[in-house]
Amino acid sequence: MAIDFRSLKDRLYSAVLSDVLDAFGRTEQGMRPFVRPLDDTKVVFGRARTGLFMPVYHVEEGENFYAVEIALIDDLRQDEVAVLACDGPTDRIAPWGELLSTAAGYRGAAGCVTDGLARDVRQIRETGFPVFCGGIGPLDSQGRGKMIAMDVPVRCGGVAVRPGDLVFGDVDGVVVIPAEIAQEVVAAALEKIDGENATRDELARGMKLAEVYEKYGVL
Repeated sequence: MAIDFRSLKDRLYSAVLSDVLDAFGRTEQGMRPFVRPLDDTKVVFGRARTGLFMPVYHVEEGENFYAVEIALIDDLRQDEVAVLACDGPTDRIAPWGELLSTAAGYRGAAGCVTDGLARDVRQIRETGFPVFCGGIGPLDSQGRGKMIAMDVPVRCGGVAVRPGDLVFGDVDGVVVIPAEIAQEVVAAALEKIDGENATRDELARGMKLAEVYEKYGVL
């Protein structure tokens, strides 16, 4: 099954994906709860393009401080998600803002997920670009935290993320689907959603929860 990110993001949600990942034995795929959307109505779904930050305390004279970060943003493609890992000493910086949102959105990127901060929040909300972040703050990364590598395995929000893994985020949180089981997880999630819809209909008609659970096995 080919994954149509743009249509499926309106059908899937993070809770059901988390349940399915649990059933697959992948119980550590949900990012820590502080990684939140700037706009609760936004959903992000796409393939991860990763950036790894490290703490720095100065800028070398003549240094192109943002070189790796610029390379990542300029190389984003449709349905890709920039995943910026700032866990630890760099978690007070804001590696994402309005200009990166504008550039990534123009290239068809699906959104950004970072356990660092975001800034230019009003402007980002005006663009409609989905951004999930560890908080809001004004501090630029320059001289504080530097992207040292792109498209490498990282840990973001407490979850291991590799380039090409699927990232899904909504108002409930962000989950990471390993690439090697992505198609099976999405198919199982869609099946579970059908079961949940039937369960909801039965409950709305007054059937007891125990009876519905015995019938559909969905809770």
